[in-house]
Amino acid sequence: MGIKKRSSGIDFKNIAVKNSFEKLKEFDPVLYKSLIRAFNDLLENAFCGIQIPKRLIPTEYKCNNLWKYNLPDAWRLIYTVKAPNKVEIISVILEWMNHKEYERKFGY
Repeated sequence: MGIKKRSSGIDFKNIAVKNSFEKLKEFDPVLYKSLIRAFNDLLENAFCGIQIPKRLIPTEYKCNNLWKYNLPDAWRLIYTVKAPNKVEIISVILEWMNHKEYERKFGY
């Protein structure tokens, strides 16, 4: 199972997030496959997640738009959408977390 190539793109916030994702393949293959499915959905439509209201965006993210994608077992994928030019949209993967961490971070 791999990430399918589409007209929009996927990127990771940094190499540490990318490395964490790659390690999941061995340590949590179920979550890894769920993320692959989410990435493929984002390649089809970068806006398929749920937009987080601006007032709830933690300052640590340093972005003006934030989205969550609900994963199985109450995990959340957090990403932002960037448009580096008029024809390209990139979903930047910031992190994923379980529901408890998500509630704590976003003050729910």
